[in-house]
Amino acid sequence: MCALIVANFYRFVRFGNPERLREHLQPVCSDAGTLGSIILAEEGINGTISGSRCSVDRVLDEVRKLPGCAGLPHGESLAEEPPFLRMKVHSRREIVTMGVPAVDPGSATGRHVNPADWNALLEDDDVVFIDARNRYEVEVGTFSGAINPEIGSFREFPAWWQANRNRFRGKRIAMFCTGGIRCEKSTSLLLGDGFRDVCQLGGGILSYLGNMPAGRNHWQGECFVFDGRVSVGPGLRAGSHALCYSCRRPLSPQDREHPLYEEGISCAACSDRTSEARRAGLRERQRQVELARQRGSVHVGARILSRTGPGAAAAGAQGRYATGDRTALRLP
Repeated sequence: MCALIVANFYRFVRFGNPERLREHLQPVCSDAGTLGSIILAEEGINGTISGSRCSVDRVLDEVRKLPGCAGLPHGESLAEEPPFLRMKVHSRREIVTMGVPAVDPGSATGRHVNPADWNALLEDDDVVFIDARNRYEVEVGTFSGAINPEIGSFREFPAWWQANRNRFRGKRIAMFCTGGIRCEKSTSLLLGDGFRDVCQLGGGILSYLGNMPAGRNHWQGECFVFDGRVSVGPGLRAGSHALCYSCRRPLSPQDREHPLYEEGISCAACSDRTSEARRAGLRERQRQVELARQRGSVHVGARILSRTGPGAAAAGAQGRYATGDRTALRLP
């Protein structure tokens, strides 16, 4: 099987009728055979889709025909197995949920810094780095010395900023996130709060990992992604993390060696919160998964299990997240 293209893109642009655009794009994506998620809102578009080269290009071509989307850039990586289970085009209030209507990335955002120049910033002691992602993402990997706001969702970032803003007065601030979209809003928030020396990693961590050769790559760990690969590493190759079937927490290989980890049942973080009744149901389900593996077939829900066996990629994540921030991730 040929590797699948995974394309991510976004643009902040004013749409007068996002619902009508949704009705147009959904059949286009379905006919093209792509899988993934696209969010449309009055503030713009945000999506991640996967498929063959031809199918992905077909959808991207249609997206670039939308008002204000000509020349829309996108990032690409590869997946050996389908990273999504379905294709859904959503119409929502925001393309990435921050909950601050006054923030307008279309008017002002932090200066974009390319991956090569980002390395120079990392060596500058006068620069403060802020990771704009959720705590469970930071646990998978980050830049050394970066500040972790310890937020459970991007919606919590404005409150964290208000509580901590004074400690950053007079500082040069550099922000980063997975693909760049959360930094568009967070840096816009900082600029609106009177901070002027603010920049962001252009294209996000995915661009950095995809462009930095091994000898110049200063990223530590892997990067959590909101699809069945769970994490990616240098060169955007699939990483080693998997999801706990019960609580959806990303698990490293070491986490899966913990005595309290049971594949398809629970992990050390949620073991004491998983009832015996639920365990019994999950164990029966896992038994069916194992039987399907032995027969050489795939159980209907096998792809949302941790990647510890053949054909068991954690692709079910797509049904639980909203592209960009995925605040619906169920963590204990």
